[in-house]
Amino acid sequence: MVPADLANGASAPGEFDLIARIAARVALRADVALGIGDDAALLAVPPGMQLVVTADTLNAGVHFPDDTAPADIGWKALAVNLSDLAAMGARPAWCTLSLSLPQPDPRWLDGFIDGFLALAARHDVSLVGGDTTRGPLSIAVTALGHVEAGHALRRDGARIGDEVWVTGTLGDAAAALQSMCSGAAVEPSLRARLDRPTPRVEAGRALLGLASACIDLSDGLLADLGHLCARSGVGAEIELAQLPMSRALARFKHEVRWPWQAGGGDDYELCFTAPPQRAEQVQQALDLAGVPGVRVGRIVAGQGVQARDAQGAVWTPPRAGYAHFG
Repeated sequence: MVPADLANGASAPGEFDLIARIAARVALRADVALGIGDDAALLAVPPGMQLVVTADTLNAGVHFPDDTAPADIGWKALAVNLSDLAAMGARPAWCTLSLSLPQPDPRWLDGFIDGFLALAARHDVSLVGGDTTRGPLSIAVTALGHVEAGHALRRDGARIGDEVWVTGTLGDAAAALQSMCSGAAVEPSLRARLDRPTPRVEAGRALLGLASACIDLSDGLLADLGHLCARSGVGAEIELAQLPMSRALARFKHEVRWPWQAGGGDDYELCFTAPPQRAEQVQQALDLAGVPGVRVGRIVAGQGVQARDAQGAVWTPPRAGYAHFG
């Protein structure tokens, strides 16, 4: 859609106009020596900390529905990256943003930046650079944070006998997407979980020194826990009846709900392991962080992840999780 000002003959803003439009709204942290406007940013990493870096790309029609509001796209673009930092137990600090836009639409950009900077402000994240280019709508974010040296949460620390935990609820975003694809009305709370996931930064920080391994749930519980198990050289068993659900999801029968919870993806919750003797400490840490968490399974010898129903029978999911090239 052509903006009204362009349709009336106004000249289209150029790349540097868009960059200036973004830069004018950015608040910088004290540890940013040089932000937007140069060839690269200059950042000060606190003493005794390790730098944590992650990057994700969101493409229209793949990572968000075409009708998603610009502010929601902005929020999600940053949220999925902060979720990765949370899984490492890192404190977010800075980010860069690269935008591919089919046309220079200032009103779309303003909405996008509204959502992006709203989440950035919640976590004291400074936007310090990036790029704009012409092309299909695509958003690439690099997020940077820091964690105490030698204390980062990783995927390779799970041990046989550990318990498997998840934060929040699972399956809401997948339920929203399925409803949209089928043409059914979407429960607003489910759509909100799809459009505006909550990165569990506080939980990740609280789990330092308690969790033995951690991963964020982007592609689905079974798939992502499988990645953690592969890195740790172990297997896992999940109890489907223990998977946490929202009130909106609870109205669905388990035959419908379990595939969304176990393999739907887009949850952006944390899945982590911890020794049983730390269960009380873990629960207290999550409570203090204000993030719900429950035990859903255990780490076992072997490889791969098995899900079991309430009778203990092995349950085979329609799919284990989202695969970009599947």
